[in-house]
Amino acid sequence: MAVERTFIIVKPEAVRRGLVGRVLARLEGRGLRLVALEVRQLTRPLVEEHYAHLKEKPFFPGLVDSMVESPAVLGIVEGPDAIEVVRRLAGPTNPVEAPPGTIRGDWGLELPHNVIHASDSPASAQREIQLFFGPGPGAGR
Repeated sequence: MAVERTFIIVKPEAVRRGLVGRVLARLEGRGLRLVALEVRQLTRPLVEEHYAHLKEKPFFPGLVDSMVESPAVLGIVEGPDAIEVVRRLAGPTNPVEAPPGTIRGDWGLELPHNVIHASDSPASAQREIQLFFGPGPGAGR
């Protein structure tokens, strides 16, 4: 198993609902390590860049609005096969389809309010860590 780093966002609606500790406990309980963690009010340009691959989708404006409405928690998570492990813990993007026992299945409401964003590949993780954290000490291996 390769040790890797991935990027997460505990989304604003989950922060408002007081779920940050529970979400992070799921990750740590699985044996993953939090390398960097920051509470930040995201800006519209940053969120638009992050989700640029979805720009043509009809839900894009609502997604961006939901991500800038209040602070989010950004994190870098490390561990064996961290990208796949976090994706499985998160569950399917649509909370309605997410099984109980996953983060989205247990606490997700409806899109775009699905509690957590998790990088979906090594390339995405690297790009997202760089975008949100820059080349600082938490970003590199």
